[in-house]
Amino acid sequence: MGNPKVSVVITGFEARFYDEILDLVTLFQYGRFIRRILLEETEVRRGYNIAELGVGNGRNARILAPVVDPGIVVGFDISEDMLKRAREKTRGYGNIRIEKRDIRDDMGDYEDFFHAALMVLAFHGFTPEHRGVIFDNVRRILKPGGKFYIFDYNQMDYSRAPFYFKLLIDKFECPLAEEFLSYDLPGEARKHGFAMTKKRTYVKDLFQYAEFTKV
Repeated sequence: MGNPKVSVVITGFEARFYDEILDLVTLFQYGRFIRRILLEETEVRRGYNIAELGVGNGRNARILAPVVDPGIVVGFDISEDMLKRAREKTRGYGNIRIEKRDIRDDMGDYEDFFHAALMVLAFHGFTPEHRGVIFDNVRRILKPGGKFYIFDYNQMDYSRAPFYFKLLIDKFECPLAEEFLSYDLPGEARKHGFAMTKKRTYVKDLFQYAEFTKV
């Protein structure tokens, strides 16, 4: 792999301007794209409490907050730079709460609190063992029948992926990203009490939106 750093923590310039960088590299298409997924694919409703695991700069929280009000969006992250930026950008939203928390740690204080949990372009950055821990933690904090939405790379045969996608994975992603491409996401979810209830693929099947329901 080209990038030797394996880390779930984004810091520095990249963390402070994460949204702006995503917009630039996607020619300002990403913002509209993720907004459409959150508003048209997910089943968030007025009064819902939503957990965002890896809140980043708070873009997704700002999209969902008006939809769920008077419910709340709680964004979790461990990057101080991300948290600072998220707090700045969500200032003025009375139903967004930004918390520093490692989602691999116990989250029992939120047991059965959330109607849905969201994870965008972050799940691949954890080891398979830690993904299992996250599934267990999310199951604990969700209400019965709650949803876990994951938007990330699609599972595929890496050897057959387009060259530009291989370049992205090899040069800019952590080594865990390539491993994630062959990760049995539905099967591992079942082991932790979730059933995949929806899946959509995007950008020539390179990315996927998956909905998992707590069973």
